[in-house]
Amino acid sequence: MTNLWRIKLEEKLTVYGSVVPIPPKLQAEYGKGRMLISRPLDVQALIRTIPHGRVVTLEMLRAKLAQDAGTDICCPTNTGIFMRIVAEVSELDGDSGAPYWRVVKNKGRLNAKYPGGAVQQAKKLELEGLAVARNVHGAPARLEAFEECLFEDWG
Repeated sequence: MTNLWRIKLEEKLTVYGSVVPIPPKLQAEYGKGRMLISRPLDVQALIRTIPHGRVVTLEMLRAKLAQDAGTDICCPTNTGIFMRIVAEVSELDGDSGAPYWRVVKNKGRLNAKYPGGAVQQAKKLELEGLAVARNVHGAPARLEAFEECLFEDWG
């Protein structure tokens, strides 16, 4: 039986990969211009290029997708949804999955929406030699020295 997450990853909706005007509700933050509606498989492929022990922010991932498509921005909503899909499929695929845990929020914050939440993301990052700062209750919160861990060599 095919998993629902895998079906979502491999869906080929006509809107995926399209370029649209930046919607009015996003123009206050991003201005006018063109926006890419990315594809889940493109998000997955880009994540696979992040090296061991390095991270990118979701914002950096979106910027790279937009740059590759020649647009001003990449849709923040769809890309966030696609990150969750990639993460879920990667957990099913084990070692052959995309290292989704290498995508963090701004300022190195961990993502509670990934499989296993911030706790599992922290464990995976720590296995790669990265230090994770805890909040006052001891829960993993963000990467320490996050700027030093950034991967910026996509070219």
